[in-house]
Amino acid sequence: MTPNIVFKYFPNLSDIQRQQIERLAPLYREWNAKINVISRKDEDNIYLHHILHSLAIAKYLNSFLPTLDSSNANGVTVMDVGCGGGFPGIPLAILYPKTNFILADSIGKKIKVAQSIAEEIGLKNVTALHGRAEEVNLKEYTPTGKVDLVVSRAVTSLVNFIPWVKGKYTKGIICLKGGDIKSEIDECVKRLHISPSHLFTKDITDWFEEDYFQEKKVLYVNAL
Repeated sequence: MTPNIVFKYFPNLSDIQRQQIERLAPLYREWNAKINVISRKDEDNIYLHHILHSLAIAKYLNSFLPTLDSSNANGVTVMDVGCGGGFPGIPLAILYPKTNFILADSIGKKIKVAQSIAEEIGLKNVTALHGRAEEVNLKEYTPTGKVDLVVSRAVTSLVNFIPWVKGKYTKGIICLKGGDIKSEIDECVKRLHISPSHLFTKDITDWFEEDYFQEKKVLYVNAL
């Protein structure tokens, strides 16, 4: 799979952004030979399974949170919780060069990969932190001690995730999810007493036609 799968859905990238996207797969393969960042069987599908999947969040932002689109997101801060080797944070940081991204993960070797790749492709808007989300002191990174958005990709169940980031964001949480999302939402409503009116889902197949996305969704939790 080539980067053309990304360019198909994001045709208006600058030359720099296209070059950064093109460099991602070789860099991840190189790191994957040393550290198990992604599944070895996924190495040939990095652009589809990891990069394009991450950018479903960008499609959601552009459709439903236009104040955070790439043209006017200057000064916005996003925290990627449980970023692993940098997904969804690094692809999003490429698309939103005016937005500050804080990538956090409790596994040091994966944060090392994310930091290295961000530096290799010239991203100036990424800070990588080794630590658990609930322990991150955002006052060191933002004037308010909060980020605008929290993003994540299948880190844990929503009922566990929301308490981790409670009080750390102002606009909401966007998660990439698969499987039985209705059960997760129902559990949040029951155990965390969140109104269903604060939870929104969108099928990724509304934007991307590939079969891989058939059961995958974007979930948005607005500010609680």
